[in-house]
Amino acid sequence: MIRLAKFKDIDEILSVYETARKFMRSTGNATQWNGGYPQKEILMEDIDKKQLFVLEIDGEIHAVFAFIKGEDPTYCYIENGAWLSDEEYFAVHRVASAGKSKGVLKVCLDFCKGFSKNLRIDTHEDNKVMQHLLEKNDFKRCGIIYLENGDPRIAFEFLNK
Repeated sequence: MIRLAKFKDIDEILSVYETARKFMRSTGNATQWNGGYPQKEILMEDIDKKQLFVLEIDGEIHAVFAFIKGEDPTYCYIENGAWLSDEEYFAVHRVASAGKSKGVLKVCLDFCKGFSKNLRIDTHEDNKVMQHLLEKNDFKRCGIIYLENGDPRIAFEFLNK
């Protein structure tokens, strides 16, 4: 079941992100989400804005993701490619798995596809696992975007025509 995250979930959510950071480091992605990103304050703000979701199975959180409607400022400029559409979109950010079950990204993305035919997401160049899974879930590599701090990310878009 996918549901909105609640403030009472925060400790379990933080644990999911710690597990995801360890997994990324173990698969060659040593620099994404350093410094404890996403911090508790960011997650609490996401919860307050009703844009943080959890995948819950048998009372345990198996995945967490932000699902945000509207223009993302970091997606305004893209280089070495182009977005597939200029239509309104939802952005999917801060996707993390607790490592308790397989296929959680597909479940989360299918949930998001039920709300919008246009989704955007980005990931670090070293996050080969996420790149593979996004392409497996019909996302197309569109180019390079830059985070607010200037770090580049590979941009992907799903467009259901």
